[in-house]
Amino acid sequence: MQGKYKVITLCGSSKFKDDFKRVQNLLSLAGNIVLSPLFFNQSGNECIWEGMDEDTVHEKIKMLGDMHKRKIDMADEIFVINVGGYIGEATKSEIEYAIKTGKKVNYLEQK
Repeated sequence: MQGKYKVITLCGSSKFKDDFKRVQNLLSLAGNIVLSPLFFNQSGNECIWEGMDEDTVHEKIKMLGDMHKRKIDMADEIFVINVGGYIGEATKSEIEYAIKTGKKVNYLEQK
């Protein structure tokens, strides 16, 4: 099957790494291009910061946050991984940004 595929950016807390992977697989198999965070800071990826001082870590986290907003820019919609209804501050910011830029917002668990 060839054609135009919808682009979906996944948003949510990095502590839900397994849920991100599961949803990414389901949405991909349904014929979507899925953009997801690369690092899951709250799910055991502390080694990525190894050897960096605190200021550098802070700058890298800011950069990754901005890159995630660019993924939202590229998407047709976002899909929020809100396990147990949880939506943290960063995810709230991403939802607000998506709405402001006219993106559709879907949720794993309906609010």
